[in-house]
Amino acid sequence: MGKGQFITQLALEHPEIYYLGMECYGSVLYRALQKLEEQPVENLSLLCYRAEDLEDMFSPGEIDKIYLNFSDPWPKDRHAKRRLTSEGFLNRYAHVLKPDGYIEFKTDNVALFDFSLEQILAHKDFTLEAKTYDLHNDVMLNHGNIMTEYEEKFSGQGNPICKLVAKRNPY
Repeated sequence: MGKGQFITQLALEHPEIYYLGMECYGSVLYRALQKLEEQPVENLSLLCYRAEDLEDMFSPGEIDKIYLNFSDPWPKDRHAKRRLTSEGFLNRYAHVLKPDGYIEFKTDNVALFDFSLEQILAHKDFTLEAKTYDLHNDVMLNHGNIMTEYEEKFSGQGNPICKLVAKRNPY
């Protein structure tokens, strides 16, 4: 969840929904916690946790939606299994997502986006609902978009932002 700008704004805009932000790097999580001290958000909790261990924390079908924003691209082929959109991670997400739950993924890295599309399209538990290689010029997918710190930085440099939405197939 990075430094927390996205998840905090999302929680503020939807007080009826409870959000849990997960970040595996303590120093990054600390920055988000500092922001929450300045502006507490009652429907948001933050957790220092690794996505590899999702199934240890959540019951099957417990999560409605997973947001993956500007994940580490792990560009070397030998590191593909570490990408948060690899088959292994999609298996974890399928386990903890409700039937008809969603994954929303944003990145400025086209190679990672292409990889992610391939993984989603090949996975039996997910259906690709929408995709764009230029989020900020896509009226439908950009509607209600909340930008992350990275998104502001990369789009400010002229990089188009890619986004996909995948739906968890019913059991």
